[in-house]
Amino acid sequence: MTNSAQIEATFQKGEGILKLLPVFVPRRFGSAGHRLKLHPDDYYALGTQRGSIKERWFSSIIPAMNGPLAAPDEGMSYVNVTGGTEGKILFKDFVDELGAKLIGEDLFEKHGTWPMYSKFFDFEGPLFHHLHLGFEDAARVGKLGKPESYYFPKQLNNYPGKFPVTYFGFDPDCTPEEIKARLKKYMAEDIRITELSRAYRIELGTGWYTAPGVIHAPGSYLTYEPQWNSDVNSVYENICDNEIYDKSFLNENCPENKMEDIDYIFSLLDWEKNVDPHYKKTFFRPPMMQRATEQFEEKWIAYGNDYIAAKELTIFPGQEVCIKDNFAYGCILVQGHGQFGVHKCETATMLRFGQPSSDEFFVSESAAKKGVVIRNETTCEPLVILKHFPANDETPVFSEEE
Repeated sequence: MTNSAQIEATFQKGEGILKLLPVFVPRRFGSAGHRLKLHPDDYYALGTQRGSIKERWFSSIIPAMNGPLAAPDEGMSYVNVTGGTEGKILFKDFVDELGAKLIGEDLFEKHGTWPMYSKFFDFEGPLFHHLHLGFEDAARVGKLGKPESYYFPKQLNNYPGKFPVTYFGFDPDCTPEEIKARLKKYMAEDIRITELSRAYRIELGTGWYTAPGVIHAPGSYLTYEPQWNSDVNSVYENICDNEIYDKSFLNENCPENKMEDIDYIFSLLDWEKNVDPHYKKTFFRPPMMQRATEQFEEKWIAYGNDYIAAKELTIFPGQEVCIKDNFAYGCILVQGHGQFGVHKCETATMLRFGQPSSDEFFVSESAAKKGVVIRNETTCEPLVILKHFPANDETPVFSEEE
């Protein structure tokens, strides 16, 4: 059977719902938070030189920007077409082959592909102060800009790590000259860039929107991160959690003739957003109830931007519901087990690296509009699902007065 025939057969067999295989991503910096439900023996499954596994990616058609040792498909999702890992097919191939049939006419006409992905981000300590490039700056190096949202699910945060505080932007009284003066010493000393920033203690069950060009140093809770199809950044902090970062982290996404240009590197910042005197009021995202019945409830957890959105769906014990949406979405279970369309579903307890799971799916637009029948087969626990998708006309517009 050809790939095209397999793709169509898998799509039809799943009634428009694809079952995805787990995708774990190592990073060569930082320490793993060990909250990804990965077997303890497998956090260095790709070798110690690659660093420990700290992320799990969902509904991804792009590879991770992860250095020369990374495989070309690292970070890319695969569809489970046989019930195991043999014969797996890239999710990107499904998107390319099925197009609007999978993601919907509007999304396909606007982007020509599935334009976002999500991840679990799981570091034991803080991450360095960094920004993601805006679309114009990223285009200069052949990449896309990267807006992203954060949500801190209670189900996956049984402990807070070493530093459950996130820095965002810079103090409103900070000046560009202060930032540039520290960046000029990047290779000479600990520049302590977060001394010029602002920190917020992480509140579980809430989230933030982080626009391109806004510098941030994520804290040590596991984070659910819906984001645009990009893995592009500039790291302004040269020493973080006792690890040293060389200048390539600062300038690797600059044009070759701008790599030593501090003024250019500074220009990657969206300065007004970084020094917003009411940063939390502008970018903090508490959950917003969308719909609730005696059987289920669904909350918006990422919203208030033009790019990415997410919802948290909770099905109460023993309930069966038909959930309709007007758009395609990817999703991941974080609690409970039961039935998801034609698929059995269960939250992972402990996965071996390379093992299939029954906790991640992609729902086509047609299946979403028809309605996905979801049954919670637990007797006492809710079935909780996080759903990620591009922002659309239904996504709430954030109001600072709410």
